[in-house]
Amino acid sequence: MQILIRQASIVWPGATLHGQQQDILIDHGTITAIGPALDAPHAKVISSQGLHVSPGWADVFAHFSDPGEEHKEDLQSGARAAAKGGFTSVMVVPNTNPALQTKPQIEYVLSRTRGAAAQVLPIGAVSKNLEGASLAEMYEMQHAGAVAFSDGLKPIQSSGILLKALQYVKAFNGIVIQVPDDKSISAHGLMHEGIFSTQLGMPGKPAIAEEIMVQRDLELAKYTGSRLHLTGVSTRKSLELITAAKAQGIQVTCSVTPYHLSLTDGALWHYNTNLKVNPPLRTQDDVDALREAVQSGLVDCIATHHLPQDWDAKEVEFEYAKNGMIGLESAFGVLRKHLPHLPLEQLVALLSTRPRQLFGLEMPQLEVGAKANLTLFQPDVEWTFTEQDIASRSKNSAYLGAALQGKVLGVINGSVSNL
Repeated sequence: MQILIRQASIVWPGATLHGQQQDILIDHGTITAIGPALDAPHAKVISSQGLHVSPGWADVFAHFSDPGEEHKEDLQSGARAAAKGGFTSVMVVPNTNPALQTKPQIEYVLSRTRGAAAQVLPIGAVSKNLEGASLAEMYEMQHAGAVAFSDGLKPIQSSGILLKALQYVKAFNGIVIQVPDDKSISAHGLMHEGIFSTQLGMPGKPAIAEEIMVQRDLELAKYTGSRLHLTGVSTRKSLELITAAKAQGIQVTCSVTPYHLSLTDGALWHYNTNLKVNPPLRTQDDVDALREAVQSGLVDCIATHHLPQDWDAKEVEFEYAKNGMIGLESAFGVLRKHLPHLPLEQLVALLSTRPRQLFGLEMPQLEVGAKANLTLFQPDVEWTFTEQDIASRSKNSAYLGAALQGKVLGVINGSVSNL
């Protein structure tokens, strides 16, 4: 099958064709021609006002609930949700049942998603059963295809275990991912500890629960000389600590979520359980700091923290609702709306080339003979996010009904496309 992308503005950081408007012809998943006016009478034509094309985007932290909770999401629906949001690669956390902690379980994820529009890449567990007590079989998982290691939604609390993990992955230049959260501090906190938690009468989780973990993890990364990625960073102080660490040459990178860039703890006034996330939504000052960090380049990439929850997990009192919201399908629209001054090229790099460089993922090429790995989008289209825009099995999004800017048209990933 041939696909002709007609007059697309190319946003491809570092490529010679960046900033140009070209036609791109794809034949059975391979780019066969690039030019100003291509002729392909039998091709499916993709053309629209404001059409842009970029390298396929990559998400570095998502939960597909498979195996164990496929009623919330399975690998196939998760891959469809990723492609719907413009992602051709997505890294999934090991918080499944059983956990992704052995070679066969890594192979299960890869085999079940082969041929999907979005490549699903497993993150292997650091500790056995995600209990934080002893190391899992990281070397075997790495050979089987695990792209990084983390206990995902259960951050490693033991300094000794994280130290061993950081030392262990150095053998193959691996990387450990942490959500910075000291669970011993306000373990029952429901939202950010501050003015709004007091006014709403809800137990708060102070920013120091994140910041003390950031400080500890940075010290361990410095001591081991290993690679650490902090994701879900949400406070100004955390960013200051990461800035200082990078200046010292510590091998640390970080990512932030679209919801931490766009929402504050004040949004919880109506007790919307879709806003119950961890780390929690922070203050306006923290949001401003995150936006500044994205603009300055301190933030290395975007992570959606896509976390599906079924109806029963969210349609309860706030206290009993489970953490998380889905985010793959809405990510680009949220980012474009709430980071209006961020150059499009920089945003595309945060979504595509930067995460791929960090984690050693396939790097798309825009040249004749290369495999097509493309995201097509309209950066200036204004639209309203509805359930019809969700491909995930779960609908727990705080952005339903919200006006967003920037719409994804689809992806082409080899011979697979959702256009």
